[in-house]
Amino acid sequence: MDHGHRCDTLYLLALVAGVHLLELKTKAGFVTHRLSRSNWLKVFTVLLMTGLFTEGAPAEDWPQWLGPNREPVWREDGIVESFPEGGPPLRWKAPIGGGYSGPAVADGLVFVMDRVPEVADIRAGKVIPDRNPLNNDNFVRRLLPGAERVVCLKESDGSIVWVHEYDCPYTTVATYAIGPRCTPTVDGDRVYTLGSEGHLKCLSVSDGTVVWSKNFREDYGLKVPHWGVAGHPLVDGDRLICVVGGPDAVCVAFDKRSGKEIWRALSASEPGYCPAVIQKIGSEHHLVVWHSDAVCGMNPESGDVYWTVPFKSTFAMAVGAPQFSGRSMFLMSFNRKSGMVRIADDNRSARIVWTGNARRGIGGVLNTAIINDGYIYACGNGGRYICASLETGERLWSTFEMTVGKRPASWGNVFSIQHKHRYFHANDVGELIIARMSPTGYDEVSRAQLIEPTHDVGGRKLVWSHPAFANRSIYLRNDKEIRCYSLAIEP
Repeated sequence: MDHGHRCDTLYLLALVAGVHLLELKTKAGFVTHRLSRSNWLKVFTVLLMTGLFTEGAPAEDWPQWLGPNREPVWREDGIVESFPEGGPPLRWKAPIGGGYSGPAVADGLVFVMDRVPEVADIRAGKVIPDRNPLNNDNFVRRLLPGAERVVCLKESDGSIVWVHEYDCPYTTVATYAIGPRCTPTVDGDRVYTLGSEGHLKCLSVSDGTVVWSKNFREDYGLKVPHWGVAGHPLVDGDRLICVVGGPDAVCVAFDKRSGKEIWRALSASEPGYCPAVIQKIGSEHHLVVWHSDAVCGMNPESGDVYWTVPFKSTFAMAVGAPQFSGRSMFLMSFNRKSGMVRIADDNRSARIVWTGNARRGIGGVLNTAIINDGYIYACGNGGRYICASLETGERLWSTFEMTVGKRPASWGNVFSIQHKHRYFHANDVGELIIARMSPTGYDEVSRAQLIEPTHDVGGRKLVWSHPAFANRSIYLRNDKEIRCYSLAIEP
C-alpha cells in the first residue's frame, strides 16, 4: 500500500470512528464541528492512544433506563465471556439510601435516586384510608415522612459530586415505600428525575441546581398509585414525555428546556407503572403508552392517538415496557397475563392476536421482555424464566435456575440484557449471570454474587433495581450502597 492509499484508509477509519464518537456526544447535547482531513487523522491517533478504539468501538454510556435506545440490549465490545474466579473485580462502592431507581451513566458521571426516611420503622406511619381489595399489607398505605434525593457520583471512583434533596412524605403502600422507582434520564447538560410521589425535576448536570420542576399531584390532580410513580421520563427531541395521571393527562409532553406543557392526552382509571416508549412502525414513530386499561399508539409531536387496544392489567400492574418485532408487540403483567398485539399496515388500528394464561405466554411483573428472532425471553410468575413463541405464545422451555433453583419463589424476578450472542441476567438475590439462550434451552456460562439483597418482601431479602451497563462495567444498587464492577476483558 502506498502512502497516499494508506492516508486515505486512515482517513476513512478516522471518519467512521470520529462520526461514531461525535454522534454519541451529539446525543448527549454537545456541539459537533466539521473537521479537516488532517484533523480527522489527529482524531484517529487520539482514539488509538487513549484506547477508545480498542476492541472496535469506544466505551458507551447508559444515560437512561435500559440504556441509550431504551431497549434491553448492550452493544459494547471488549466484554468478558465468563467471570474470573471470585467474580468480576470491584471498581468502587459508595453508600446511598433506599430505592428501586436504577443508575444512569453519562459523560463520566453516575446518577441515582434514593430516599432518606425520618423513621426506619414503616409501622410507625399513620395508616391512610384507601380501598384495600385483598385486605393485606400489599395494599396498606401509610404516611411516611422523609426526603428523596438525587445523587451524582464520579464514574471513576464513586465519589459524590453533588446531592439534591427535597422533602417528600410518602403516601404509597408502606411495604414497598423504600424509595424512588424511576431511573434518571440524562440529556446533555440536564438530568430529569421523577420521584415516587410525582415530583418531576429538571436539574443541572454540573451542580444539581433546579432548572424547572413539576408536581403531578398539585399540577395535574394525580392520585398517587398504590406503589408509587414509576414511568421513567423519556426525552424525544425537544420534548420530555412523562406518564403522569390525572384527568385527561395520563401522558404529558413538556418542553424539555422550560418545562412548559406542549400537550396532554389520554384518560384511564389509573396511570399504571409502565414507562412510555417510542417505536418506529413502518415509516412512522409511535409513542406507545400502556396504562391500566389499554395500550395506545400516539403521535409523539402532538399527542394524537393513532390506535388503542384494550388490555387491562391486574391491579393496574402494567410495569414492563411493551417490546416489538416489526408490527408485533408483546405485553406482560401480573397474574400470568400476557399477549401479542399486531399493528395494522395502515398504522391506524391494532388487534390482539393471542392472550396468555398459566400455560401460554409469559406473565412477568417487574422485568421487561427480550424478543430475539421471533422468540420471547422473560421472567414470569414466581421467578420461572420462560422462552415462548412470539407468533403463538407457545412455551418452548422454562427454568427456575436463574432465581432459586427448582421451585417458585415469592415475587421472583430477573432483569435481562442481551449482549451479542449471549445474555446478562441480574437476579433478585444480587447475582449476575452470563448465559446463552435459544429456543432449544438455557445454558448458564458463569455466575457471581455482586451485591447483598436488602429489601424484605414475602419472607425473602431482594434487590429490585435494574443495573446499568456502561464503560465495560456494571453499576448496581441495593438499599445501602451502589457498586461498580468491571466487566472488561483484561488488557
